[in-house]
Amino acid sequence: MKNSLKIFAILVLGAIMIAFVESGTITGKVTDSSGKPLAGVSVSIKSTNIKTRTDSNGYYKINSGQGDGILVFSCPGYATVEEKIGKRSLINTVMKEDFQVLGEMLVTSHGSKKEMASRSVFMALPSGTHYGSDHSFQRYNNNFNTEGYASVNENGFKNVKNNPLSTFSIDVDNASYSNIRRFINMGVKPPPDAVRIEEMINYFRYDYPEPKGEHPFSVYTELSACPWDTRHQLLLIGLRGKSIDKSSLPPSNLVFLIDVSGSMNVANKLPLLKSAFGLLVNELRPNDRVAIVVYAGAAGLVLESTPGNKKDLIMNAINNLEAGGSTAGGAGLRLAYSVASDNFVKGGNNRIILATDGDFNVGESSNGGMERLVEENRHRGVFITVLGFGMGNVKDDKMEIIADKGNGNYAYIDNLQEARRVLVREFGGTLFTIAKDVKFQIEFNPARVQSYRLVGYENRLLNDEDFNDDMKDAGEMGAGHNVTALYELVPAGSDERIPSVDPLKYQTTRNPEKNNFSDEYLTVKVRYKKPDGFTSMLLEKPVKGYVNNIKDASDNLRFAAAVSEFGMILRNSEFKGNSTLEEAVRLAKSARGNDEEGYRAEFVRLVDTAKELLVLVAREF
Repeated sequence: MKNSLKIFAILVLGAIMIAFVESGTITGKVTDSSGKPLAGVSVSIKSTNIKTRTDSNGYYKINSGQGDGILVFSCPGYATVEEKIGKRSLINTVMKEDFQVLGEMLVTSHGSKKEMASRSVFMALPSGTHYGSDHSFQRYNNNFNTEGYASVNENGFKNVKNNPLSTFSIDVDNASYSNIRRFINMGVKPPPDAVRIEEMINYFRYDYPEPKGEHPFSVYTELSACPWDTRHQLLLIGLRGKSIDKSSLPPSNLVFLIDVSGSMNVANKLPLLKSAFGLLVNELRPNDRVAIVVYAGAAGLVLESTPGNKKDLIMNAINNLEAGGSTAGGAGLRLAYSVASDNFVKGGNNRIILATDGDFNVGESSNGGMERLVEENRHRGVFITVLGFGMGNVKDDKMEIIADKGNGNYAYIDNLQEARRVLVREFGGTLFTIAKDVKFQIEFNPARVQSYRLVGYENRLLNDEDFNDDMKDAGEMGAGHNVTALYELVPAGSDERIPSVDPLKYQTTRNPEKNNFSDEYLTVKVRYKKPDGFTSMLLEKPVKGYVNNIKDASDNLRFAAAVSEFGMILRNSEFKGNSTLEEAVRLAKSARGNDEEGYRAEFVRLVDTAKELLVLVAREF
């Protein structure tokens, strides 16, 4: 009897203790104003050392102790939220973007905080306008803005009889879309050269078939009427890279190359960068290794190559970084390549992850110089991923060159959700290459196609003979990546005026109607190398089928067409035809498909915002 009473007492005491502990536990979810979960948000009890962070789905759990404390939610780029705990055990909260925080600039040695306060917002916002306290659009001195973009001269129509081949390198970068999203969300129309339509299209995932057989990707094609010019046809070509489970990916030898110069000391630069890298560190496995190199006035190694399971050590090194000084980007790159080579993993993923606003001003800083520096090192088998941050002095052209010439990719991080997309959701595609030097060559059949225009890819064009030249560098494709290209076609027999040359004197003229492939519109050819290979492999596919009406086309083609229309309108393209923002929204809404992450829905909201913005901009003039 006594033993039974003792057991009963122990159980009761245990229940009381559990209830006591659980009563001090707060759980909840943090989302942004659109309802998307926010990962990496700092959750803390005010005036204590108790803190935690939200997981990749926005959830948190924290022990509040016994008392009426205050829960504080903070995240770079968002307004801090405070919630009184009281007797609550479930606290969900919504965080709103704080444009004032985003606009705060670094206090450098050239001026005090007081001196800088009056002009900080002007320096932070993009060229053309600033977002005032009354939310009105105002002009300001463009000299405060030093963002740099490579010029884009749009592709025109080519006559198939004179130019039967179209050759270009793939592009899996998607920095342009998140960058123009940043402009629009700040109430500023993007500069035309910031709008690279192929990167906007490739920001989104499409439902292409999983590859089978010897090749690491599948080829998808579709042809329909063109929505912005019904006399024309629209060709979609898609690649889908083989998906690889994270657990079976090869070990990584990573070098985080972090810009800690003075220009990075802004809320949406170094603080956001730290949170972004926190998401990536959380994905590391024990067999992965990380070293950290930083650069400001000079470059230095702040963390030697460290196993991925020592996350606290890695994060402490990141969290202790502070910004200040000039920007010796060239020296930083040289040191990072050296560290990566010293810790090279044969058969592994050897990669530098460069995080910067691209504002190099000490040492090797010209575009040509940076290009040569990266080209000298890529043959060692060390690839590079470039993550761009910030506004006001973003050097988009430099970052794009580094990624393109360094066998890597380029993404622009405008918020923590974008960091999660790039570094968590698309972890394999961002960091693990399944094919390199991937090139497209399209041969058009003059019996079916009179002329054509490649939409975007202006800075990826190749000479036709480059397709078979294995010494010619081209784009890389990551695990699970999609690549999408659009062509606008003028069908054979059209009475439209097309580009032409004088009749050739020494060439044999053939009748296109008498070839043996009159049912084929074109043939798609793809060349690529394995990640550690030097000899290319060839994959080709003819295109025959045709869908007469755009409404009968797949979600893939309709959504890509909607994004293309949006891009052409933002660029005020001479080829936009009958494109309208209303039509882009209609097409996009009809092609949302399986939009689990909400990116396509966000695109619709972005176009709606742009409609209002363009009206306001038009009123200024």
